[in-house]
Amino acid sequence: MKVYSLDGKEYRLPGSLNDFQQATYIHLINWKWAHITRDPGKVRGVVYDAALPERYKDQYPTLYTEIIPVLNRHLSKFPFKVHIYFNHMASSQAANLNLFLPFLYHPNASKILAAIKPDFARLAVDQLDHGYRIEYWDEPFGCLHDKNKATGTDSDIAIAYYNHQDELCLWLIEHKLTENEFTRCGGAKSKRKRPSHDCTKSFAEILENKDVCFYHHMSKYEYWNITAAHQNFFANHSQYAHCPFKGGLNQLWRNQLLGLGIEGDERQPYQHVTFSVVKHPANTALDRSLDAYKDLIAHNPKFSVFTSQDVINAATRYADADLEPWIRWYKGLYNV
Repeated sequence: MKVYSLDGKEYRLPGSLNDFQQATYIHLINWKWAHITRDPGKVRGVVYDAALPERYKDQYPTLYTEIIPVLNRHLSKFPFKVHIYFNHMASSQAANLNLFLPFLYHPNASKILAAIKPDFARLAVDQLDHGYRIEYWDEPFGCLHDKNKATGTDSDIAIAYYNHQDELCLWLIEHKLTENEFTRCGGAKSKRKRPSHDCTKSFAEILENKDVCFYHHMSKYEYWNITAAHQNFFANHSQYAHCPFKGGLNQLWRNQLLGLGIEGDERQPYQHVTFSVVKHPANTALDRSLDAYKDLIAHNPKFSVFTSQDVINAATRYADADLEPWIRWYKGLYNV
């Protein structure tokens, strides 16, 4: 923890923040002090101003008020794990809910989403929960074989829709707020890793002997089997002398594999599955990994990036008296 002084105020923040993170944390703390409480909270026993006190845990004060009943109904239908840092001003999980839930039941929801995704014709309200699911994974099938109570690949939100050819599609979206990198490979640093698990092997070498990957050999995940079935998708893998998915590309790869696995699963109704990342427009720290991933897959249109500003702009275009209060609230909270 480090104390930062600004404009006569002191802020207790993590000690290793980049400029965007520091500015955003300070903005979020000021919003918290103005709208919730000046009392700090704790993260692993350390006092931070961006954390909320324990007494707010079940009140959801960082959520747009109107979506709380919607969220509770969704949780009763599709339970998901609330993140340990949900009770924190910089929670990406809360920010994801605040970005999408306020308009998904609005009559102009399809127009808003179509402004972001060109092939989007209409929300498939007959699928999932009114066309969406939070913390989505392909339950009960689990094509990646990596899902348990502690870990597994899921997308922050999945949106089912019909394209202009009236085909049922699924859109997987990962939301990032202040994170400066995507989740790295856990297998590469596992205490159970053996000498035979060699992350220095190239993409092609791993496909020849998948057991050099900890996830394949020890965890029995389907990552490399699905990758092998879609190896042309990762068109520029030869640019990497080692496994491309040890660092920040790991989370992007796994979410993409989830989509590819679903698309190839005859038990699933979806004819096309795509994956996107939505991020805060000022968060440029993620761009290095995003650009590297786009290059790895030769800019395949099954992957795309947009910002929360894009969503707000689209919502503003089709706003009415119901959406305008949320738009003002969201822009004020997240400084968009």
